[in-house]
Amino acid sequence: MSIINEVEIIAFTVEVPNYGLGGHNSMGISNMSYSQGSTLKAMRYAVRISTNDGLEGQYAMHWGGTESSLGQTTMLAPILLGRDPEQRELIYDDLKREVRAYDGMGQGALDIALWDLIGKKYGMSVSTMLGGYRKTLPTYVSTHHGQDTPGGLDSIEAFASYAIECKERGFSGIKIHGWHDGDKRREAALVLAVRNAIGADTEIMVDPGCQLRTWADALYVGRACDEAKCFWYEDPYRDSSVSVEGQKLLRAKLDTPLLVSEHIRGPEQKAAFALAGGCDMIHADPEYDGGITGMMKIVHMGESLGMDVQVHACGPAHRACLSAIRNTHFYELALVGPGMKNITPPYACSYSDQPEDLNPDGSAPVPTGAGLGVTYDWDQIRRNAINSRVFKI
Repeated sequence: MSIINEVEIIAFTVEVPNYGLGGHNSMGISNMSYSQGSTLKAMRYAVRISTNDGLEGQYAMHWGGTESSLGQTTMLAPILLGRDPEQRELIYDDLKREVRAYDGMGQGALDIALWDLIGKKYGMSVSTMLGGYRKTLPTYVSTHHGQDTPGGLDSIEAFASYAIECKERGFSGIKIHGWHDGDKRREAALVLAVRNAIGADTEIMVDPGCQLRTWADALYVGRACDEAKCFWYEDPYRDSSVSVEGQKLLRAKLDTPLLVSEHIRGPEQKAAFALAGGCDMIHADPEYDGGITGMMKIVHMGESLGMDVQVHACGPAHRACLSAIRNTHFYELALVGPGMKNITPPYACSYSDQPEDLNPDGSAPVPTGAGLGVTYDWDQIRRNAINSRVFKI
């Protein structure tokens, strides 16, 4: 029997050209902007789980790789020592209990690395372990927020031009993250301009990122989404998308489906939110929601309610999950923009979440190698490490 005898967590930086923080002092999840000639050092972290018989599971975080998540992953890591890595359900429950006083985002990295480890042990891809049947995934482009400084998505016209570029590249749709100031009139005009630019045959999704200030502002922009026949409307206003009653009121007045629950953790709370009428579609992410184990619990919960589930963000774990989900639509290529590469961990294989590296038709291939089916560039990770922790038996 394999026994976990070491867990290593490495925080590292990725240098991203032509990026800056704009007016923000904290990178967070989506505070970046285009900045010609600047270089942003974005923090991510990687997990390595080793066993006494020489197995190793690995995962490097994408958009969930924040200081907040890192602290929780570091707190949880020693609990894995001495455990059988095949007992993922039991470990999931133990980690969930241990992180109960926090938001739980640090659990995901450890669970995903366990799936990678067991896939490698038996020579199976995680997609195959989940019963995956899709080999490629229809993909939409998810933009950075707009900016008021020159470059990138600095105007309604820039968004419209970029949407046309994405359509011509073959992507199934585009999701708009508007400006951080929450100007409802500019946001509504942006939605209508993008629809006018790309026509009726490409899907548009709208995600203000909870930047609209009031419920009434959310309703105003939502009516533009109705006019533009958007596929969904996501995280509209400053309730942080957690107030059931506010979302219910929007649903009652809008035709566009609401995709909400990205900021509500785990299957229990997402089920309660959905049953209370807070959303039309459920949002989940293996990095955010307890790893692949937690993600698939949410998927099956949604399926039991007859609801669609949209997988948030990108990465090899996300592709594996999507390959096995019936009640879903697209893979999210998040976050990109003109001249703005996706900020991802370094890979030493052909895997990529850059728009130019996907299939010619804009779809994303599902990795088929053992485990997650990817190889990380550990030389680059260690060379750019800012701190590391090793837990051993």
